[in-house]
Amino acid sequence: TEPYNLARQLASLDHISHGRAGWNVVTSSNETEAWNFGRDKHYDHVDRYRRAHEFVEVTKGLSDTWEDDAFLRDKANSRFFDPAKLHLLNHVGENFSVRGPLNVARPPQGYPVIVQAGSSDRGRQLAAETAEVIFTAQNDIEEGRAFYSDVKGRMAPFGRRPSELKIMPGFFPVVGRTREEAQAKYDALQALLPESAGLNLLSTLLGGFDLTGYPLDGPLPPIPESNSGKSRPELLVAMAKRDNLTIRQLYGRMATARGHIMAVGTPADIADAMEEWVTTGAADGFNIMPGYMPVAIEEFVDLVVPELQKRGLYRTEDEGTTLRESLGLARPVNQYAKDKAAAE
Repeated sequence: TEPYNLARQLASLDHISHGRAGWNVVTSSNETEAWNFGRDKHYDHVDRYRRAHEFVEVTKGLSDTWEDDAFLRDKANSRFFDPAKLHLLNHVGENFSVRGPLNVARPPQGYPVIVQAGSSDRGRQLAAETAEVIFTAQNDIEEGRAFYSDVKGRMAPFGRRPSELKIMPGFFPVVGRTREEAQAKYDALQALLPESAGLNLLSTLLGGFDLTGYPLDGPLPPIPESNSGKSRPELLVAMAKRDNLTIRQLYGRMATARGHIMAVGTPADIADAMEEWVTTGAADGFNIMPGYMPVAIEEFVDLVVPELQKRGLYRTEDEGTTLRESLGLARPVNQYAKDKAAAE
C-alpha cells in the first residue's frame, strides 16, 4: 500500500478505538505477495528495509500535519479549523512523494504505537530508530538477553532512551492445574497436526525451502539463504542444531510456538518463566500467543495473571485508557507545534 492510505486507516482506527491502535511494521517475507501489488518480485532485503524506514517516517509525518487543537468547529464565526495549525508534509524521497495533509484529525495517541517485528541486523536498526515495541521471536534466554542489550544499545545515536522501546517476545503458554494436565494438553495439540501441514509450515518459515523427500525423523538439511525473512530461518536452524531436533520435532514446535518462548506447566511454572525473562534483562513484557481460542487465553487470564499480580509483576488496575498508557509510552509531541514553541 502507500503511506497516505495507511496513515488514514490507522488514524481512523485510533479515533474509533479511542487510542487503542498499534501498527506492526513488517516488510513482508513472502515473494508471492509482490504479485498482488504490481511487482514481478519482492523487493530485495536491503531495499525493503530502506523503503520501510521512509514509509514509517512519512506515515508519522502525516499524523503531525494537523496540530492537536487545529479543529475549532466554531459555528458562530464560520471557522472549522485554524489554518495556522495546518501543515503540509511536502515529502519528496527515494520511494515516496507525499504532499499532505492527512484528511483526518491527529489521532488520539499522536500516532498509533509502532511495533516492529524483524530481528535481522537491519530490522534491529529500524527498530532502534523508529519502533516503540518489538515483537521478536526468541526461545533461548541467553540469546534473548543479547538481543535486548543489542537493540537497546543502538538507540542513543537517535536521541532515544531505552525506556522508549519495549521488547516483547512472543510467549506460548500451555497452562494446567498440574504439570501432567498441562503436558497432556500440549500432547493433544501436537496430535492434531498432519505431517503434510507441519512440513509445509516449516518449509514456509525456512524461506520457502522445499523439505519434501527428506526423512522426517532425520536432521534438518543445510538451508540456503533466500530473499525471504532472514531472522526466522536463522532462528530455526540454530534451534534445531542446539536441541538436536529432527524435522518432525522442529515442525511440531513451529506449529505451536512458531519459534517463540514456550512454557508448559502450572500457573507458577508459567509465571517463573516470565519472571526470569523480565527480571534478568531479556524482555520488558510478552506478546501472549494462546494455542487455541478462547479457552487458552481465558485459562491464562484466570490462572496465570493472579500469580503474576501476587508477585507484583502485573498491574491490578488500568494505568490509563490508551494503548500507549498501558505500555508506559509517552504520547509524541506534534513536531510542528514543538518547533513553533521552540522558536517563540
